[in-house]
Amino acid sequence: METVRTHLARRIGITGPQYSVLVAIAQFQSANGVSVSKVAEVLHVPAAFITGETRQLERRGLLIKSVNPRDRRGVLLRLTATGEQQMIAISPAITAVNDQFFSPLSRSTFRTLADCVAQLVCSSREAVNVIETAPDEQTAQAAE
Repeated sequence: METVRTHLARRIGITGPQYSVLVAIAQFQSANGVSVSKVAEVLHVPAAFITGETRQLERRGLLIKSVNPRDRRGVLLRLTATGEQQMIAISPAITAVNDQFFSPLSRSTFRTLADCVAQLVCSSREAVNVIETAPDEQTAQAAE
């Protein structure tokens, strides 16, 4: 999947992570855009990561940032006309790859897979929380 993402990204002159951000924005933007926090949530990354990647995408003219009218502290992201054109240009390749990638799965098997992946995402968050809240092993050993 990483190889495919990188290949599709290179076709429009960006990195794999930037491609993921662009796809998430394209998928979730409304007329006003989509919040940085929503994109971060969807991609399971920190908002600071989205801020850094969108800075590069904005420089390339693929997206625009605007102040969130509901919360002036927030930023909304949306594709520019160029960004939309780039996504449209690679959509046949995206469809072909997805068709090939998921071809062995029936509709019900795909739904089961999606449910399992969603559960793994939740449990992985819990696992990270356990690690982050556990006492540092070196500190514990030093105290002994």
